[in-house]
Amino acid sequence: MSTSVKSASPPPSLENLPGAVTRPVPRGGWRRALRRDWQLYSLAVLPLLFFLVFRYLPMVGNVIAFRRFEPGGSMFGEDWVGLRYVRMFLSDPTFWQVFRNTLWLGGLTLVFCFPIPIVLALLLNEVRRRSLKRFVQSVSYLPHFLSIVIVAGLTMQMLATDGPVNHALGWFGHDEIRFIQEPDWFRTIYVGSEIWQTAGWGTILYLAALTTIDEDLYEAARIDGANRWRQIWHVTLPGIRPTMVTLLILNVGTFMAVGFEKVLLLYNPLTYPSADVISTYVYRAGVESNSFSYAAAIGLFEAVIGLVLITTANTLSRRTVGTSLW
Repeated sequence: MSTSVKSASPPPSLENLPGAVTRPVPRGGWRRALRRDWQLYSLAVLPLLFFLVFRYLPMVGNVIAFRRFEPGGSMFGEDWVGLRYVRMFLSDPTFWQVFRNTLWLGGLTLVFCFPIPIVLALLLNEVRRRSLKRFVQSVSYLPHFLSIVIVAGLTMQMLATDGPVNHALGWFGHDEIRFIQEPDWFRTIYVGSEIWQTAGWGTILYLAALTTIDEDLYEAARIDGANRWRQIWHVTLPGIRPTMVTLLILNVGTFMAVGFEKVLLLYNPLTYPSADVISTYVYRAGVESNSFSYAAAIGLFEAVIGLVLITTANTLSRRTVGTSLW
């Protein structure tokens, strides 16, 4: 008796079964979602209007960087001058001085103000006494809610020639230091006040990211004999790495936009050699000197550099770490 062996065939798919009905791909899904969740989508109307009115529509005014603008004349300038104003600020020694100051202040702010919230969040995460943790958080968050005018005023009062800092230096036999009038001290003062004002508030995102780390990872690390430092290095930091990379990209994007308000409140003509940055130079050239086209050309140059920086940082992050904004 002979038997024939039949090769096994894959089961038929649902589309090939007799009488099977293939469901068409639904169309207009976004319309149904809009009708179903219109209350949620309505919450985005005001933010979108804000960005449209105060962020995107003013971009049209950048055209005066290539046209001669006169106060009282046409909103978009009188005559087309091409790259005249671009060549003017590129050949201006004062511009390159403020450009170097901007790089210095932006770099120091990024180097010191970016990692300190991470370190503070890691330290707060290790505090087991809830009352002490809440007290430290409240004290560190408070400067964020102060106006920049108040922060600048406090800084100037503390560092005045007859202020508390100079009084303390006098107790140790040190001569008075004119912190506010000496250019060499401005960068230290600016970065120090920026750390004091922003470090506590910057820990909020990192503390939220720390709560998403699985406790089983810490348990496995302890079983492997890892101490607290190794747990932080191999478990905690990789767990908050996406948050760190995202904030780093955003900080790099605002690298050139050093805090205009604080610099404007803290600096004076004596500290221009180290304190004057692009934003304050644009303010003086545009508002005080009425050279609006010249100021618009510098502002557009600064915006292009910021766009290049954030795009480069995002691309490098996506290729090396695997995390990016887009």
